[in-house]
Amino acid sequence: MKKQTVIWIIAVVVTITSVTYQRMTGPSYPVTHTIEISDYTIASSLPRSHGGESDREIRIEVPDTEIRGQLIFKRYKTPDPYDTILMARQDAELIGYLPHQPPAGKLEYWIVLIKDNTSYPLNNTPVVIRFKGSVPAWVLIPHILFIFTAGLLSLVAGLYAIFRLGKYKLYGILTVIFLFVGGFVLGPVIQKYAFGAFWTGFPFGQDLTDNKVLFAMFFWILAVALNFRKDRPNLTLIASIVLFLVNMIPHSMFGSELDYESGEVLTGMIHLF
Repeated sequence: MKKQTVIWIIAVVVTITSVTYQRMTGPSYPVTHTIEISDYTIASSLPRSHGGESDREIRIEVPDTEIRGQLIFKRYKTPDPYDTILMARQDAELIGYLPHQPPAGKLEYWIVLIKDNTSYPLNNTPVVIRFKGSVPAWVLIPHILFIFTAGLLSLVAGLYAIFRLGKYKLYGILTVIFLFVGGFVLGPVIQKYAFGAFWTGFPFGQDLTDNKVLFAMFFWILAVALNFRKDRPNLTLIASIVLFLVNMIPHSMFGSELDYESGEVLTGMIHLF
């Protein structure tokens, strides 16, 4: 098998694995819980993100009709009292709704199941869900494809550089193009639809997603520019490693968050304080 073919296979496998890891470890990925009540095992997947103008439906499969459910929630990081609503039964499911919040607004919620006057918390720690505006598919799908392709091309360029294969420069240039379109053209449009601002990274904010793309782009532009007149494959390898490490940071970490008291949308580490 040709060396180039092996490189592409490795790059595809690593890219898919890293993208999956990034998504599944992020704060917007649903959390799963399982409890035992009587002879029933009840499993749930609780959402941590919701886009659009509607309330967020919470749906749990609970076949035992003697089990009732309560949805308990309040606005995140506020002194608000908790609201409790009784979940409605629909065939084998219990359904409740979290009220819609402004973009970047968050709620924390619990689900408690009740049978024979005994309460069974489904989640022992609150689940935090963030609301956002609706992002149309025409921008979201290309963004994902461009960012995914940039990561793939970056790995290919880095592996080509290791083996001193001539096309590492070409794949470096393509990486910059795809990263620019995905992260600096389509990315801000998504951010605008979701949270009302085109760019919340440096110098306007501390959004980790924006800043990590900016950080990786700096290394890639430097690597491509310095490879024009002289072969510097090590710079391409460094840029490839930087983008790979950036892509391993969980998606949406330290993203936009609404401060309910001030009405300001905060980003990055600042909203932790």
